[in-house]
Amino acid sequence: MNGAIKQNSARRKPDWLKVRVPGGATFSKIRSERQQRTLATVCEEARCPNIGECWEAGTATFMVLGDTCTRHCRFCSVKTGNPQGRTDASEPEKIAEVIRSLDLSYVVLTMVDRDDLDDGGSAHVVRCVNEVKARSEDIKVEILMGDFRARRDLLHPMARSSADVLAHNVETVESLSKQVRDGKCSYVQSLETLTILKEEAPEKLTKSSIMLGLGESEEEVRSTLRDLLTAGVQIVTLGQYLQPTQRHLPVTEYIHPDRFAAWKSEAESMGFLFCFSGPLVRSSYKAGESFTEHWLREQTVPQATVEDHHIPGMEV
Repeated sequence: MNGAIKQNSARRKPDWLKVRVPGGATFSKIRSERQQRTLATVCEEARCPNIGECWEAGTATFMVLGDTCTRHCRFCSVKTGNPQGRTDASEPEKIAEVIRSLDLSYVVLTMVDRDDLDDGGSAHVVRCVNEVKARSEDIKVEILMGDFRARRDLLHPMARSSADVLAHNVETVESLSKQVRDGKCSYVQSLETLTILKEEAPEKLTKSSIMLGLGESEEEVRSTLRDLLTAGVQIVTLGQYLQPTQRHLPVTEYIHPDRFAAWKSEAESMGFLFCFSGPLVRSSYKAGESFTEHWLREQTVPQATVEDHHIPGMEV
């Protein structure tokens, strides 16, 4: 891929991936509030490199349904296992209260996959959204959700909740999906999930994310972007994959910031409402959220229509 540094030819990460040590008053306040209420943030669980920047700016992504995922994706550092049906019934109230106390205007609620629950945790997530909205009337809420096996009966309540943005990450290109993601996931299943969300709530923004640097080709990235547009996705983020630990997939290449800038231009010219693209960009990132919040407050969201294109292996 043009504008990339092959990992095996680089002894250390390039300079553009260096981040400052997190700290500051707002960072400390968010961490303190989270710890007091025994909540999880994906910022910490997924070892996000932007934790200092986002938290200091007053942006945090809260992870609901606990801290243990029933899937084991090879790129993700979130703890995996079988929670055996355990949930914290007080979690919706805890999250709503900490968000209210931090006076946030835009919040992302993400989740671990909970295949041990009959509904995958759908009802619990909806409760979390409703509690946040009830205590902070003017807040905008994004749900970054799992695929729920692309079951319409489980995705419908999520789509028709009071959330303003519906997000699910395709993560990588189709050829790498089996290598990168858990066997319960699939590229086609993710596209079907996004399609159902748009069909169930055409008036709401839908969003997805792609990691680069895992060995994908540029044409595969373009094909993925086209598939996301076909599924009705309006906002896309592209970021550099970073290996969380030695147990996880290695980085194949480091993509130069100029190439990420080119992807932004190309994605938006293809028809995305907005693309936030950069080496340290993650699916939840304060700059992208700032744009989304401004759009939601200042403009009417255009109702995207799912194009009548066939995606191989996918029935809608």
